[in-house]
Formats: sequence, structure tokens, C-alpha cells
Amino acid sequence: GNGAAAGASPRALRRMGAEVLAIHSSPDGYNINEGCGSTHMADLRAAVVEHGYDVGIAHDGDADRCLAVDAKGNVVDGDEIMAVLALAKRDRGRLVDNTVVATVMSNLGFKLAMQREGITVVETGVGDRYVLEAMRAHGYSLGGEQSGHVVLLDYATTGDGTLTALHLLARMADTGRSLSDLASVMTKLPQVLINVRGVDRAAVGTAPGLAAAVDAASARLGETGRVLLRPSGTEPLVRVMVEAPTDAEARSVAEALAGAVAREIPLP
Repeated sequence: GNGAAAGASPRALRRMGAEVLAIHSSPDGYNINEGCGSTHMADLRAAVVEHGYDVGIAHDGDADRCLAVDAKGNVVDGDEIMAVLALAKRDRGRLVDNTVVATVMSNLGFKLAMQREGITVVETGVGDRYVLEAMRAHGYSLGGEQSGHVVLLDYATTGDGTLTALHLLARMADTGRSLSDLASVMTKLPQVLINVRGVDRAAVGTAPGLAAAVDAASARLGETGRVLLRPSGTEPLVRVMVEAPTDAEARSVAEALAGAVAREIPLP
């Protein structure tokens, strides 16, 4: 990401025995996150495939995030990384109370996978600070976000992309399994997000017609999907997020809900 991890992450990985090709690792003070890092993964995906590497690691500018790429060039997001690390910590008896902390934006596939593995998921609001608050309050050892902020409280008090990468690669080394195989513990459900602008965000929880629309959408999806309405904290905007077994169904439900939001809570 031409940022804080440019020197530290390659050095740490090499010290642990990895062969490392570092790209976008020449920060000049201006090129931070510029077409690279965890928000622009194309170059990393191409490099992993071109050179036949086992895994790619992407950081953001301040290096608190880590996303990954498997040997086929597929992106492995924060939910999948947390799933891999949760099983690793559980198997070593280091997952406190068999619990992982995630935000409401984590994919339903993550929660279903953890449920299947006997691991409890504690949900928080969006933001790694809320994840950390819940972890500190109860002494949990693992938490994070879909975006790649992962907190390993046994080792650090905040997200650390290099630390996350080391633990992810350690799990690969310990098991002898590929990243794609490890990440297959969960199956991501298609997720559609629509921002509905020009609405009264404060009325999300009080409009009966909107509540009825949400209930109908939830009933339609059952346990195979979910809906989430998130008012913006700063704008007259409501984010409608829907997960469903297929992209078409997720989009259909999301568009219907977005219409209900616009219709039921317009700005005065």
C-alpha cells in the first residue's frame, strides 16, 4: 500500500521463513494507497498468479488492515480471515469462551460457519473501535471486520495488518493446507448494498410502513438471508443491506426495501 507496512511486513515475513515479493513498497509521501493495497487489489492478484505464489497479502496505508489473495488470485476478505484464525485459536485452546467478535456487516456466511463449528459470534456496531470495546469488556481474544481490521488481543491492542498476516500464514504452515482450502470453511452469501439518499434517517425505527416492509423481507428470506437498515451518522441517508442465497434475490429484496425507505421516510 506504499504505506506504514512497506518495510516492516516484508521483513517480518522473511524472518519467519517466507519467500517474499514486495510490490507497492516504495512510499514517497504521496503515493499511499494509490492504485494499490487493500482497497485496490488488482496488481496483487495478478502478481500472485503470474509468479505462482501461494498467497498474497494486502495492507492499507496505516497498516492496520490485512486482506489476502489465494493462489488462484481470489480475494480472501476479513470475514474469511477471521474464520480461519478462529479455528486456529480454537484448536490451540486460545479462543476465549469460544467466541469471536464481529460487526453487523459481517457476512451471514461467516456467522453460519461459526455456528456450525460451535463458535459464538458477538455482534457490534460498525467500526473496529466497537469491536475492541466488546473484546476488552469480556476478555475475548479475536475480533474484526470484513474490511480486514482484525484484532488479536493476546498480542496487540488494535488492528495490526502484519500481525494478522503472520497468523494467517502460520495457520497455512501448521496445517499444510492452501489458503483457499482454509477459507472454504465459510461460504459468502451474495450481499447487495443500496444507499437511499434524501430521507429522514432518524425515522428508520419509528415508521410502521417501513417496519412492515422489513418484516416481510425477513420472512421471505428466512434463515437463508438477512436484511439490515443502517442510518448514516452524518447524512440524510439510509444504507440498505441484503444477503440472500443468490445475487438476483438479494438485489430484488434490496431494491424493494430501498423503495420502501424512500416512500415511508422522506425528508419533511
